[in-house]
Amino acid sequence: MVAGKRAAHRRVRAAQDADVQRLPGSGLAVRRDGPEEVLLKKALVPGAFAACCVPALWLAVQLVTSGLGANPIEALLNDLGYITFVLLALTLACTPAQILLGWNWPIRIRKLLGDFCFFYACLHLLTYTVIDQGFDIHAIAKDVLKHKFIFLGMGTWLLLLPLAITSTQGWQRRLGFRRWKRLHRLVYLAGGLASFHFLLRFKTPRLETVAWMGVIGALLLVRAVEAARRRARVVESP
Repeated sequence: MVAGKRAAHRRVRAAQDADVQRLPGSGLAVRRDGPEEVLLKKALVPGAFAACCVPALWLAVQLVTSGLGANPIEALLNDLGYITFVLLALTLACTPAQILLGWNWPIRIRKLLGDFCFFYACLHLLTYTVIDQGFDIHAIAKDVLKHKFIFLGMGTWLLLLPLAITSTQGWQRRLGFRRWKRLHRLVYLAGGLASFHFLLRFKTPRLETVAWMGVIGALLLVRAVEAARRRARVVESP
């Protein structure tokens, strides 16, 4: 430390809480990392982004190394559908996590999860329409009308499409918050359709499918109860 303006003489003992004087010369910038929570917030979105990319990279490696078994197209369809289903459930879980646990961090990655959900849904759809069906519109239409699970899957994708398009803040301003929020409630219907799409995909219900359906059902129940409480508070307020 060096003596500066208003500093006491070097032979005079400084007060315990004296102002700290500025050191001469340039120094390193003060670290601004802050507490652990700040570091976690900074790493949250990049970490979630990287985690959402892992399934795509894993499937790409499996395709290149012929690791998807004897019927790679069917395996790819099943895996992409399952990833989409899980991401949709995680997207739906963000607000209930805030309501029940008081966590705010899931809200920060909700849009990211929703965007990746739609990304994998598009890969799932393209695998079916282009790779599996060779983009034969007649065959695809026949399949959609014949198989309920394909019909439900198409319906799910069509519901997710406007949500993905209007997920930006620009669209929120154009539509107005109330209309935008009303539109994005379609995600709950998409969650229901996706559940039955995945359930009907297999002749015998799979345990993980039933478990995720239970999770989605519980999440929808939490939102319904919270909405009912809000309406009750509005009615009771003078």
